[in-house]
Amino acid sequence: MRLPFATDKGMGTRAAMGLIVLPADETLENEMRALLPEADVALYHSRISMPPEVTAETLAAMGAALPSAVAMLPESPLDVIGYGCTSGATVIGPEGVRARVNKVHPEARVTDPITATLAACRALGLRRLGFVTPYVESVSEAMRALLIESGLEIAGFASFEEGDDRVVARITPESILSAIEIVAGMADCDGVFVSCTNLRVAGIADAAERRIGRPVISSNLALGWHMRALAKLPALAGPTLLRQPA
Repeated sequence: MRLPFATDKGMGTRAAMGLIVLPADETLENEMRALLPEADVALYHSRISMPPEVTAETLAAMGAALPSAVAMLPESPLDVIGYGCTSGATVIGPEGVRARVNKVHPEARVTDPITATLAACRALGLRRLGFVTPYVESVSEAMRALLIESGLEIAGFASFEEGDDRVVARITPESILSAIEIVAGMADCDGVFVSCTNLRVAGIADAAERRIGRPVISSNLALGWHMRALAKLPALAGPTLLRQPA
């Protein structure tokens, strides 16, 4: 017996999102769940090939793997696709990321943590940043250069200097909170940017903002906020950025 059935518009009737995640990333998907909480917003994940060692060479090589990772997302049209690697977007370049994603999903708006962070700084009026990374020096330096080239000033900088992304996922929120306070105290700044989708910042951002009295942006907060903005979703409660319209 063949059963009768009805069809509807499926998941994501308000917005359908795609997210490209690194194999060693244990944080982005979990934090993004809180940043896209609506039942009618669908979020689809795909993993991209990438060694756990974060170097300029491994990041650059990831560009070739991007189209294949995007192709593993649903074939149906997507409103927004986020590439979840801050350092990768720095090395490949936001335009390079966008071109590779749109090769597979030409209809999708595309963002990444660097593009999202720059948009967040414009929305919040931030020019002088405290800057925290987990990266080795060569990767941090490339990111500092891109931020400065984009018109921002780096008022204070510090890094955990850890090259293994599996270890980065284990850095405690308390250590990150301490790092934010240290960098904010180095020099006068408008806010603090914590780079890397594997650092657990979303849960401590409110506390960090209360301690330093300034906005705190992380890769994941910026990416989630920008994906929401590109899909024309409303602001959320939470840290300063999430309450800010794009």
